[in-house]
Amino acid sequence: MPRGDKSKYTDKQERKADHIAEGYEARGVSEKEAERRAWATVNKDDGGGKKSGGSGRGKSTSHPVSHKGGKLGGEASASRPAAARSASAKKAAATRKRHEAHNA
Repeated sequence: MPRGDKSKYTDKQERKADHIAEGYEARGVSEKEAERRAWATVNKDDGGGKKSGGSGRGKSTSHPVSHKGGKLGGEASASRPAAARSASAKKAAATRKRHEAHNA
C-alpha cells in the first residue's frame, strides 16, 4: 500500500477528515494544507486507519482528547476564593495600565 493511501480508513474517519478540512479552508488555509492537517488530526484522535483482525481492534472514536477542554479548563481558578480572583484581576489590570503607559 503506497504512502498516503486512504483505503484503510473507515467512512466515519473520512467524514471527520472532510469536516476538519472544511473548517481549515474556511479560515483561509490552502486546500492541500487543510487536507494534510485534517488527516493528521484524524490519525492523532483515532490512531490511524482500521487494522486487520485481532483482539481489541474495534476501538471507539467518539471521545478524542480534543473534546475534553471544557471539562479541564477553569477548575483551579474556580476553587480559589472570590477575593483572591478579584485581587489577581486588579493586579493584572494595573500591570496592563503600567505597560501601556510605558509603551506609549
